[in-house]
Amino acid sequence: MRNIVLSIALAAWLPAFAAADSSQLGGSPARNNAPETGTLPTEWNIGGFDWRTGAWRTEGAENILWVARLGSQTYGTPIVAGGRVLVATNNGAGYVPRYPPDVDLGCLLCFRREDGRFGWQLSREKLPEGRALDWPDQGIVSSPLVEGNRAWVVTNRGEVVCVDVDGFYNHRNTGPYRDEPSDDLYEADIVWIYDMIGELGVQPHNMSSCSVTAAGDLLLVNTSNGVDESHDTIPAPDAPSFIALDKHTGELVWADASPGENLLHGQWGSPAFAVLGGVPQAVFPGGDGWLYSFRAERTDDGRPELLWKFDTNPKTARWGGGGMGDRNNLIATPVIHDGLVYIAGGQDPEHGEGPSTLWCIDPTRRGDVSPEHVFDAGGTPVPPRRLQNCDPEAGETTRPNPNSAVVWKYTGADVEGRRSFEETMHRTISMAAIRDGLLVIPDFAGLIHCVDVKTGELHWTHDKLASIWGSPLIADGKIYIGDEDGDVTVFRLSPEKEVLAVNNMADSIYSSPVAVGNVIYISTRRYLVAIAATGAAE
Repeated sequence: MRNIVLSIALAAWLPAFAAADSSQLGGSPARNNAPETGTLPTEWNIGGFDWRTGAWRTEGAENILWVARLGSQTYGTPIVAGGRVLVATNNGAGYVPRYPPDVDLGCLLCFRREDGRFGWQLSREKLPEGRALDWPDQGIVSSPLVEGNRAWVVTNRGEVVCVDVDGFYNHRNTGPYRDEPSDDLYEADIVWIYDMIGELGVQPHNMSSCSVTAAGDLLLVNTSNGVDESHDTIPAPDAPSFIALDKHTGELVWADASPGENLLHGQWGSPAFAVLGGVPQAVFPGGDGWLYSFRAERTDDGRPELLWKFDTNPKTARWGGGGMGDRNNLIATPVIHDGLVYIAGGQDPEHGEGPSTLWCIDPTRRGDVSPEHVFDAGGTPVPPRRLQNCDPEAGETTRPNPNSAVVWKYTGADVEGRRSFEETMHRTISMAAIRDGLLVIPDFAGLIHCVDVKTGELHWTHDKLASIWGSPLIADGKIYIGDEDGDVTVFRLSPEKEVLAVNNMADSIYSSPVAVGNVIYISTRRYLVAIAATGAAE
């Protein structure tokens, strides 16, 4: 009888739902958030929220399908797969009875795509080390990968966790993991856990953050290894920054610790994957400011084959505490489009604004493909260093690298003979989005840059006057970008700037909009919102 009841529950919670998916950050391993969709709304009105209870008020709402409550801090981008929407957040909503909302947790929430009905919650308790490894109230900050009935996510505890997306609605405990404290329908069914702290000695700085992707059976993961609270010491320089796991079993396939002693702050970026030049490449952003590519295949010795590496910083750039220097690490996710790789440097948002460079890189070259090499006063090559790679005061110089993979770079544009604030590329933690020959990327200073994808030539910029944490969505001939003030600005996808609408979500946005079919999904700080023109939902 119990199995019959649970089967009915699964059917009721997850009705038939046929549509395309956005199953990981950026929609695919190439990470370019520019999907084919149906007709998407340009304007909407969120309505309002009760200031005492947080409940959504539908009065005045337009083009809103549904709203679901998230935690009190949400950084995860919605993942839409099958009949579900998954979002990482904290426990502010208190969906699980054994964890009331005043208990600080990292959470992955699963909702029914049709109407936003809550399904289940993955709950991960905070690490006992506190803010050194697991900052209070931040929850899980990564976006999961979903394939079939499995989802993989990096948690606040430095774990890679695989869960059954059906939860316990399918009336069985799936996989080798059997230690779930409850098989209540509202709880997640964990398949396996890989503890990067326990297994690899990784020491995250403040939080663990990586939105994983897959290359066939390989799960590609950045480990979040970083500095200690002093910001001067790297407690585990030999711990891996980049790993590949068997996505079915959670077993370690290979690991690489390339940044090593040169880690600047944290190893928080997310990898991309594509077959480039006929070779399967796993492209990892490094916490030392270098971009690395490894052959995305199994190896016999547990070490990956390095294909190329690229220094995204000027060799004379210097790392300074609290963002005072001009040397950046890589927090943004690389984007792969038409056989080329795109990424820009940045820092922890708490470090504020600063200069950066957007790079277009040819991934078919091999070895050190940086723009320059460094030599000491006697002409001997200088290896990479943490704080500053080239010290002119010590007689060190740079020379162009004949093996450079630079296709173009963008630091801004001197439109009127001088580079103004609005014409400068600043630090960013955002991915680019590319379509119809245009590349769009925001920076943390609040500027949106639209450049020619083939040349890097600037078409236009737009100042949102608010910090931008997320990345653009390009779909249905439009560009959608949210900001910390809660505004989603909609542009026409064009070489000439045209603002179509500004829609306020009544809450800050730290994630990226996604679109599937005729629906846009946006996670604000406290709410998950499904947006579609009236009568146009899937």
